[in-house]
Amino acid sequence: MTEKIREYKMNGSLIIGVDAGYGNYKTARRVFPTAISASEKPPVLAKDYIEMDGKYYIIGEGHKGFVADKVTDEDNYVLTMAAVVKELEARGYTDTRNNVRVHLAVGLPLKWVQAQREEFKAYMLKNRNVKVGYKQRMYELEITGCTVMPQCYSAVAENLKDFKGMNLVVDIGNGTMNLMYLNNGRAMESRSWTEKLGVFQCEKNIRNKVRDNTGNELMREVIDNFLRTGETDIVEPYVSLMKEAATEYADIVFQKLYDYEYNEQMMKLHFIGGGARIIEAYGIYNKDRVFFNHDIRANAKGYEYYCYMILRHEQGKRAM
Repeated sequence: MTEKIREYKMNGSLIIGVDAGYGNYKTARRVFPTAISASEKPPVLAKDYIEMDGKYYIIGEGHKGFVADKVTDEDNYVLTMAAVVKELEARGYTDTRNNVRVHLAVGLPLKWVQAQREEFKAYMLKNRNVKVGYKQRMYELEITGCTVMPQCYSAVAENLKDFKGMNLVVDIGNGTMNLMYLNNGRAMESRSWTEKLGVFQCEKNIRNKVRDNTGNELMREVIDNFLRTGETDIVEPYVSLMKEAATEYADIVFQKLYDYEYNEQMMKLHFIGGGARIIEAYGIYNKDRVFFNHDIRANAKGYEYYCYMILRHEQGKRAM
């Protein structure tokens, strides 16, 4: 069954949500690795690449390290433009004879938004007109605006009414873990936090445990596949060591939740983001009171909805 995803427009511009994760970039319809390699000439073997400013950027090659302040990283801008044209292609915008007006809906970790919002917005708006070649088409983008929103909250913004009573929402991405308490669907700003305890920490635990016990290094792709699917075709003792490290990571996550006063008897717990699968598989919890949303595009979809509601509210205020 094909998932039906709404398309939001405001003042003639498409609202396109881009979730710039440290492991993957996500839009409402697309997911691709946060990795990029630049070349002066078209690639020979790679098929997933964009052309921009006279350069060719291969998507999915290499590995980017953790960068807390994304405005210092030019790759983040290139990957965002790649995400936009990938989403346009997924929506069927293949006739590029006219400009496509785009309002960017992007996000930052929950507790970093206030400090970084304006700088990140300016970074995203530094070029009003951008040409991006993708799949033998040249997309001419007019970036008409940018709204920066909080991760985690955006992922549940459309469904807040469903969170009855006290709930703790935990969004585990590759680089960060965002925690947010909801009281009858109302976010408690004083009870929300961002921790550098994302999936990358689990990857590091696995790599260190295997190295310490065997003297060998696991390929990053092997670890990624294991964390994404729970399956691997390597032999013992590597499988057991990987599972042991994943269990230790899940224990660390729950200990951090307890530090922030999580009590399973008094609240429900919701995991979202790429790390939710690890916690479900290797954590110890009450299955009746802990819930998992494995849609890693939830924030990107939420950015579009939340952005639309913000812009509609602003338009209404101007009309008064």
